[in-house]
Amino acid sequence: MNQWLDERLHISRLNDKFLRKAFPVHHSYFLGEITLFSLIILILTGILLAFSYEPSTRLVGDLPAAYASVLRIDTQPYGDMLRRIHHWTANIMVAASVLHMMRIYFSGSFKRPREINWWIGILLMVFTVLTAVTGYMLPYDNYSFTTLGVIYNITTSIPYIGNWAAQVAFSGPFPGEGVISRVYGFHIMLLPLILLGTTAAHMIIMIKQKHTQPMYAKKIAYKKIVGVPLITQQTPIMAILFLLLLGVICLFSAYIPVHPVEVFGKPDINNPVSNIKPDWYLLWVFGLLAMLPGSLEIALPFGGILNAEFIGALVFPTLVILLWFAVPLIDRAKENQYYGEAPTEHPKRLAAGVAFFTLMTVWSVAGYKADLLAAGVIPNEQTFLALFWSLTFVAPLVVYFLTIALVRGIKGLRDADKRETAAFKGEAQSADD
Repeated sequence: MNQWLDERLHISRLNDKFLRKAFPVHHSYFLGEITLFSLIILILTGILLAFSYEPSTRLVGDLPAAYASVLRIDTQPYGDMLRRIHHWTANIMVAASVLHMMRIYFSGSFKRPREINWWIGILLMVFTVLTAVTGYMLPYDNYSFTTLGVIYNITTSIPYIGNWAAQVAFSGPFPGEGVISRVYGFHIMLLPLILLGTTAAHMIIMIKQKHTQPMYAKKIAYKKIVGVPLITQQTPIMAILFLLLLGVICLFSAYIPVHPVEVFGKPDINNPVSNIKPDWYLLWVFGLLAMLPGSLEIALPFGGILNAEFIGALVFPTLVILLWFAVPLIDRAKENQYYGEAPTEHPKRLAAGVAFFTLMTVWSVAGYKADLLAAGVIPNEQTFLALFWSLTFVAPLVVYFLTIALVRGIKGLRDADKRETAAFKGEAQSADD
């Protein structure tokens, strides 16, 4: 049978070229696999949820069908558990993709010849977040409805084409009858297809170019692929990792509830939910909006206007994404890189990365503006704006130079230890002579 199949499908070539591909043995390389496994779990749980979800705003009694279907899912056997698994898997996928990109950045694995895969990875992370955001709207309770209204208003803030873009994206003026079916189409068809396509491209390029090898591989076999073969060793490791990931997600889902749709009730345009916040991965954008005065408007030619919503929710995030796209162009290598770089050997890149995440933290904390003011932690809005705009410029700079100083200090101590060790060995050898 094997020979018959090999004569027709050339299975032996597949085995030699792909199934025996060597995978590096290092725990940090599991982050990409966790992202992939999370996508698989999301697709499977999404299919199961789609069997009971109705993407419609038609009334069932006095409730929109979408909201009523979510309430019905929560009452079905394991329905609430399924929603929780889907929710926490989405969060884990975003977190794993961020950590994966951090590993690539701090190890310099974005350098030649892997610039293209770095750019594809950024697109994957962006579309992962967009998919999560569209899923956030689907329960169509009052919280999701208020969030949807905020996103609609952000879309209308685009100069010149805002109203047209919002009506195309959300099927007419908000709230329209087709808004949920339009968002549902984005969530289950358009964005997943983009995710699957970019994931496939990412993996094909990775297989073609091979992994960047960990530093220890350089000492073992220079410019050779060091690792375990896919089909015989890596596959069992991946299977165990998948089961562990699924177990952790189920544990989270069993004990930590998700968005309580029954608490917020049905959509009510006259009674929006106050102090809404996005999930953690978009809290920094929410913080930027909180730091910009709502009255901010900049007139453009031909009647265009740049307002606070457009600048905070679209301009600044776009600049951040473009900055990450520019990383391989800023920190370049003249030759192909086979091995990951120690972060401390490149202190400027390390310091820039730490400073960037410090900035993201500052903006994320600013997202709690209403809570900070209500609790009296910050006395008034003027103090809030002065504090967080100061931190926006000062904190990253302080962290940048502090990181460089720490790295150079540690390197100096190591060099001193090496000199002392060399001197001790020299004295010991002289005594023996």
